[in-house]
Amino acid sequence: MRKLIEQLAKFSVVGFAAFGIDYGVLMLLSQVFGVDPVLSAGISFVVSVVFNYLASMRFVFTRRDDLSRSRELAIFVALSVVGLLINEVLVWLGVLLAGNSALALTVTKVFATAVVMVWNFWSRKHWLEAPSE
Repeated sequence: MRKLIEQLAKFSVVGFAAFGIDYGVLMLLSQVFGVDPVLSAGISFVVSVVFNYLASMRFVFTRRDDLSRSRELAIFVALSVVGLLINEVLVWLGVLLAGNSALALTVTKVFATAVVMVWNFWSRKHWLEAPSE
């Protein structure tokens, strides 16, 4: 149990850093440059996935010996695409229901991030992490 709690703590640190990147790019694109919020959310999500892959596979999860780096990356990206779809649907619904002001978009993004975070931890632990000994 202690190992799982430590892993969740590391995952949270990486996740918060990825969220900072995701949120920063989202706000920069949508609020400063006037890019559509849903498109901005997709772009910011992809940028944060690159950081998340590098940090997660180095600091959070134990690599599986039976996966090459290219296969590991492919699985990570596939799992992230599911997360992206969840994110996009939730941001779209949030904008539809609450609008695209900075406050509404922030609340929407925080909620979407929480949902995607649960998906990311479970799916990566299930498909990417080496089994415990």
